[in-house]
Parts: sequence; structure tokens; C-alpha cells
Amino acid sequence: MEAHIAVAKRKPHQHLQYAALPFRSAPDGAIQVLLITSRETGRWVIPKGWPIRGKKPREVAMQEAFEEAGLQGAIVGRRAAGSFHYTKLLANGEGVLCEVRVYLLLVERELDSFPEHGQRQARWCPAAEAAGLVDEGGLAEIIRRSVDTKFFRPHRKTK
Repeated sequence: MEAHIAVAKRKPHQHLQYAALPFRSAPDGAIQVLLITSRETGRWVIPKGWPIRGKKPREVAMQEAFEEAGLQGAIVGRRAAGSFHYTKLLANGEGVLCEVRVYLLLVERELDSFPEHGQRQARWCPAAEAAGLVDEGGLAEIIRRSVDTKFFRPHRKTK
């Protein structure tokens, strides 16, 4: 007689983070994206972090851009430009699946002093190059897709 055991399928534990995709227009009009390195692995990433009680997701994205890269600017659009997933390795060695919601950040100012100064490298590069440098396919797609939309070409009202 064969025993059948029902095994419940478990969804991976998922965590939510918010990120800023910093961009600017180069003197030639081309769009550039700022990537930073992660502190743990040195991979090219964008500023991101965990939710902060009392702050809206877009505010968290802006705060992370300041803390990790010394950036100030304005979030473009009311909603996230997209989201991607990656596995974050925690200090205890456990990997957790994270969903990252990405907000476009039009960079207006770069500061010399910020909380994580000296802990990461930063690099402005053309959007197509940035898409090729990141490991996460979902993030690369957001970068490629966003370049072709109105989000990367903000129109300001004139008086």
C-alpha cells in the first residue's frame, strides 16, 4: 500500500521595498541614469530601501536616493514606473524574495555630503548601458521601457 501525503505549496515570503531610478538629461539631450554599487556585493543597483512608517512610498524612494547617493530632485509621475523582484541575502544568510517598486527621480542636485558617502561607487551612464549593467532583468526592462516614455521627458509648465 502506497502512502500519499498532501504537501501544501508555500509561497515564498515576500518583502516590499521602494526604489528611485535617478535620471537626468545630458548636455546633448540624451537621458542618463545613475547607478550605485551595493555595499555587500558591489553589483550595480539603484537606491532602494524598506518602507518607513509615516512616509509615502515615493518619499521613501527620495530618502533612499539621498542617503545612498546624495541626490535631491523630484519624483516624476504619481505612480511607480514599475516593479521587479530579487532575492535579498539577509545578515543571517537567509534569502528573501523582495518586490521593489521603482519611482523615477529627476535629479536636480548632487550633494557632496550624505549618510552613505564613501560606501558605494556611483556612475552616470546612458540608459541603454545602465540596463546592461544591472543583474535584475526586471529592473533592466524598467530602465529600457522608461526611456521611451514621457516620464523621462518631463514637461514643465511655462508662465
